[in-house]
Amino acid sequence: MNRNNLLMLGLLCFFVFSCKEQETATQNENVVSEASASFRAPAYPLITHDPYLSIWSMGDELNSSPTKHWTERDHALLGVLQLDDQFYQFLGSESKTYDAILPASDEETYSVSYSESKPDEAWINPDYDASAWKTGEAPFSENESMAKTIWNTADLYYRRTFDLETTELETLFLKLNHDDNVKVWLNGIQIADINGWQNSYKYLPVSQEAMQALKTEGNVLAIHIRNTAGGQFLDAGLVTEAKSKSNEIIKKAKQLDVAFRANQTEYSFDADGTQVNVTFTSPLLIEDLEIYSRPISYISVKIAGQEARKAKVYLGTSSAIAINQPVQEVEVSEYKNGALSILKAGSVAQPVLEKKGDDLRIDWGYLYVGAPATNLTQFVTPAAQGLDAFVSGAIKDTDEKATGKNLMLNTVADLGEIDEEGIEQVFMIGYDQLEAVNYFGTALKPWWSKDGATMNEELTDAYTNYEDVIEKVKTFDQKLYEDALASGGEKYADLCVAAYRQAIAAHILVEAPNGDILFLSKENNSNGSINTVDVTYPSAPLFLVYNPDLLKGMLNGIFYYSESGKWQKPFPAHDIGTYPIALGQTYGEDMPVEEAGNMLILTAAIAQVEGSAAYAKAHWETLTTWADYLMQSGFDPANQLSTDDFAGHLARNANLSVKAIMAIASYGKLAAMLGDSETAEKYTKAAKEMAGKWQTIAGDGDHYTLAFESEGTWSQKYNLVWDDILGLNVFAEDVHRTEIAYYLTKQEAYGLPLDSRKTYTKSDWILWTATLADDEADFKALIDPVWDFANTTPDRVPLSDWHETTDAHKVGFKARSVVGGYFIKMLKDEEVAK
Repeated sequence: MNRNNLLMLGLLCFFVFSCKEQETATQNENVVSEASASFRAPAYPLITHDPYLSIWSMGDELNSSPTKHWTERDHALLGVLQLDDQFYQFLGSESKTYDAILPASDEETYSVSYSESKPDEAWINPDYDASAWKTGEAPFSENESMAKTIWNTADLYYRRTFDLETTELETLFLKLNHDDNVKVWLNGIQIADINGWQNSYKYLPVSQEAMQALKTEGNVLAIHIRNTAGGQFLDAGLVTEAKSKSNEIIKKAKQLDVAFRANQTEYSFDADGTQVNVTFTSPLLIEDLEIYSRPISYISVKIAGQEARKAKVYLGTSSAIAINQPVQEVEVSEYKNGALSILKAGSVAQPVLEKKGDDLRIDWGYLYVGAPATNLTQFVTPAAQGLDAFVSGAIKDTDEKATGKNLMLNTVADLGEIDEEGIEQVFMIGYDQLEAVNYFGTALKPWWSKDGATMNEELTDAYTNYEDVIEKVKTFDQKLYEDALASGGEKYADLCVAAYRQAIAAHILVEAPNGDILFLSKENNSNGSINTVDVTYPSAPLFLVYNPDLLKGMLNGIFYYSESGKWQKPFPAHDIGTYPIALGQTYGEDMPVEEAGNMLILTAAIAQVEGSAAYAKAHWETLTTWADYLMQSGFDPANQLSTDDFAGHLARNANLSVKAIMAIASYGKLAAMLGDSETAEKYTKAAKEMAGKWQTIAGDGDHYTLAFESEGTWSQKYNLVWDDILGLNVFAEDVHRTEIAYYLTKQEAYGLPLDSRKTYTKSDWILWTATLADDEADFKALIDPVWDFANTTPDRVPLSDWHETTDAHKVGFKARSVVGGYFIKMLKDEEVAK
């Protein structure tokens, strides 16, 4: 593109290639960018390494909203370009920050009057006499670990009396965290009426009527909360919004384009005639674990213009990236590390591996912001004051430590005079978790630091080898796109690009005490389990294509759990804990056929890709136990949980039966690869006999049923895809053809429903189902609506794998690794071609 030509001379000082190599790299980049130009991702990955270091732009324009963690909490990155005396914002927008008027319990201990019996109607008024009520400290909960005052009745009536220094407030918000239904009054005026619950603080604007009723003495915040089921919780306060003074001065740079590649997201802007290119690179090169495992991303800002102008680039990085809740205190320090200047931030408390769960962010370890020290200034401010300091010029370099809440790590690079030749500024964002996983009582370090490497060493290496890493990234991204394009066409390639970083970054890579590789998933946004088998299964194709050792790392923890005797059932566990605490299954229900089938099929897939069953041989006794369980219980499954039971449990699940049959045949295949012909014949024969019987009892004329002998029902039989990939050939060839023909009559605007019970779907399974198609046109007919969903969904969050086929809305789930299953067509093409 023209912007690359403008920057070529400036880039030569950074990239030392021959003319021919540079021309080829530029052409390759343009092919990828142009092919993906029409695709609008639901959210754009910026910095994506693991479930904790995961920052996204959740909109069309990079500078229109705060950047966020996948959980949708602000993890703010701010980027502003100064040209002479004008300022242009190109990255993020300022997160809303609040000053407490009436602190909630996360900021300050406070007491209230409360009653668990219904009072008379006047109880909400300031002059009500509550002297007979109880007194207790907030928060209120039935959970002793969360509560200052235990509340375990159906109703709670809460009165908090307070004074104000001034009633002249521009804004006022109710800060509220509640479980369940709640009504709130301020001086007798209702300001909230909410059914349901939330597990974090929300900020609700207070009406002008209620604000006008405020007085300097004797105000009352009154709350009635009712528990309807499950947990109980109440905490509240009042806050006002803290505003930056620089908003009126800074313009928004005009976004011209966004190019989305497997490991890079690149934006181009116009700042009144000056060209600005911003590229985020998270080098998740999973074929090279040394580069992949290093949790450091690059932010490259390239500037060129026809008119010579003095330029500075500002990068603000929120301390929220290093904490779980905004009120946690953070310590920040600045120091020099060779040629780099670095800001380092972490929580004061450092509760290493003390929390587990789904909607959580890390609050231990340290965030690093690094850049070349030449002409660089780094400083720390309260969050709302960083841009103000930059715009006003009131900045100073300091190496003193700063401690506080809600801080901004500010970095300013003085680029001098820029012109049409252009110049590039590179920033690095890194994170050292110190300890990543509690693995059955042993704290494991991240893979990159397991042999003693430090973040200072990694930052130096990342900086020194920047050009080499970027070249590897470009080569990999180009090859991935071309392979996906050849396998399934442009829309398929776009989906694979969209899935790549998300699927990988939902894992952490560590080494087990016995030396095994562990590549442990977090079940993002669907309960937070660690190493969930039925999340590994749909994720697997990506890793089978690019690095089957990582799939072994997804299976090793489950094998160990059984083989150590910690799990003694004749089928695999669902998980090994709740991320990042792996002390054993925490999910409340087993999935016997589902997980046994998954583990056997994936072990066979590793053998198929590697051409050796050595990995299976190391776990043969365990695999045999699971195979025998499926021989007894897999063909006609009892009423039990399976991965598709969004509409409820289902007995005699026909697709689950297919999985069991594929797994039994997989075990037979492995036995054959190990030279045990007798065992191979036994299990392969059994699988073929089951497949023949399956066709009879699942048959329903022009398709096969959702459950055995349930006429008029249907479901996606995506598990059949392994019959071809693994060369099992146990089902008759016309089974998948019959199903594909039927599916094409059941499609909705945004995809094929999961089954006949509902109109929602799972996009990963659609890609597997489409891969059953023999005809390219049928494949595209099935996957094109998935592309339409991703391209048009109004839910701007990391790609959801569970959506409504009629309107493209997300039903549930975001940022999960299962989208790695999109690579199933590439896997099939590779294996069938062997």
